[in-house]
Amino acid sequence: MTSQRAGQVLGANLRERREALGISLSELARRSGIAKGTLSQLESGSGNPTIETVFSLSNALDVPVSDLLTEAVDPDVVVVRSADLEVLSGEAVDLRLLRRIEHGGAVVEVYDQRVRPGVVQESAGHPGFEHTAVVTGTLRVTVHGRAHEIGPGDYVSFRAGTPHQYAAVDGEVRSVLLLEHPAE
Repeated sequence: MTSQRAGQVLGANLRERREALGISLSELARRSGIAKGTLSQLESGSGNPTIETVFSLSNALDVPVSDLLTEAVDPDVVVVRSADLEVLSGEAVDLRLLRRIEHGGAVVEVYDQRVRPGVVQESAGHPGFEHTAVVTGTLRVTVHGRAHEIGPGDYVSFRAGTPHQYAAVDGEVRSVLLLEHPAE
């Protein structure tokens, strides 16, 4: 998906969810901590949101990130090409949303996650659970003030509602991130 198309999908989903909740741009700005002008740009399909912006909107609207970033599709076979994915970047993390899956009362978002070395990705917390499986490199995940280092083939899971951090220990980390949310 091109950057322009991804922005249009985010804008349409953002406006639809906001209007469904019956809240104004000003109220969404208050809830999310994002300037009203920035929200207006995002709803119009322009702008380049960061991970932090999208997660703030997700929290403010009480929806999984994938509700904001994906178009509804339901084919029998899904092929996702890396070259077609928009990268959502934060301080240390680049995410590509591969797939949103609804099953058994839960929504699971599947991300290709790359963590850059030398910088820490902070999260204030968000609804649901995080599940991370490392493919290459060593990842330090800090939750509740305790650091856990995981390497290739290792997995970590935690309740994502509390502050947490991701940091690459010795070079870029490639991993698969699953965000699990209860379905509405």
